[in-house]
Amino acid sequence: MDDPYLNELRGEFNGYSYQLKKLNKALVKTNSTEEQLEIIEQIDALADKMEKNQKQSVKVTHSRLKQRKKKSKI
Repeated sequence: MDDPYLNELRGEFNGYSYQLKKLNKALVKTNSTEEQLEIIEQIDALADKMEKNQKQSVKVTHSRLKQRKKKSKI
């Protein structure tokens, strides 16, 4: 399904994934516990954003499918 809003959500999710990979590499490289805690908090916040993004994507997809069904019945 090619939808501008879904494409935007997909792009945001890919951006979050990229940031998550960078944070994971930084977490492995650091030895400081303070930095590790800070990175883990950032990872948690990013995971929350990713989860919200996926929920929104599912809602929009369902909505778009309903719209298509209505159009096909007409």
